[in-house]
Amino acid sequence: MEHTFSLRTNAHDQMIDITSEINQWLMEQEISNGIVIISSMHTTAGITVNENADPDVKTDFLRRLDEVYPWEHSKDLHMEGNTAAHLKASTVGHAQTMILSNKTLILGTWQGIYFCEFDGPRNRRYHVKVIEG
Repeated sequence: MEHTFSLRTNAHDQMIDITSEINQWLMEQEISNGIVIISSMHTTAGITVNENADPDVKTDFLRRLDEVYPWEHSKDLHMEGNTAAHLKASTVGHAQTMILSNKTLILGTWQGIYFCEFDGPRNRRYHVKVIEG
């Protein structure tokens, strides 16, 4: 069981909570228990699990990545000029693996799943696959 989701980012760097969208899709599926893999289909965007209660976490997260990987660096050679986006995506990771129990993702109290944009705004996709078990 798998599905590709589409979204539109509206900022250069952005974290979009995709938890509800994934949970809604999972509720419509026949599989109740297993492993769920959520994967970004891009080299300049990633997937992470982080706090979803305080919006300042997203702000701080993106700011600190900018500090580590500034957008412009005099030694960057990549002709597209988005080396920082590639580094951020590799640091965050392209995928997350979650546990599905009774059609619900097992997440901590403050956890949400985020699509992380590092080179937007763009039309983006992420893929979700459920492995029953």
